[in-house]
Amino acid sequence: MYWYAMHSKPNKETTLALELHAREVEVFYPQLRVHPVNPRSRIIRPYFPGYLFVHADLNRIGFSDLHWIPYSLGLVAFGGEPTPVPDELIHRLERRVEQVNDAGGELFDGLHQGEQVRISDGPFAGNEAIFDARLPGTERVRVLLKLMSRQQVPLVLPAGQVQPVKPQTRRGR
Repeated sequence: MYWYAMHSKPNKETTLALELHAREVEVFYPQLRVHPVNPRSRIIRPYFPGYLFVHADLNRIGFSDLHWIPYSLGLVAFGGEPTPVPDELIHRLERRVEQVNDAGGELFDGLHQGEQVRISDGPFAGNEAIFDARLPGTERVRVLLKLMSRQQVPLVLPAGQVQPVKPQTRRGR
């Protein structure tokens, strides 16, 4: 048995996960709590919109059977062959989603233009940047990353990858 990424129809990840559960297929559907500006917006959103993960034995279930489940667009495949996702990647994603949700979800409320932030995940993890803007209608933010030449490069990142830098308190002088 291996993990596979499965593509869902737009905004049907939850319904597809329920369909798979009904067929007794193990599903990992990573979701994050968010704090939307619009109070009528969803407060739980998929970590990977349009995708979820299934743990399946394709010799038993069949590649085409998973393709024809309602709300499914099939398994992610390369060269016509479904591509397994390493167990370790699934475990790291589970831990990351749990960390973000335990910390209160994706937070970007309260950040103001010009504030120092730290990038906590992705290829720029560990770097500090300057918060520039929250992108309207998305859970993404724009930050300005300082390069060695003092040039600032704008980056668009998921809001969950940006954490405010807490000012350090000075100890007695």
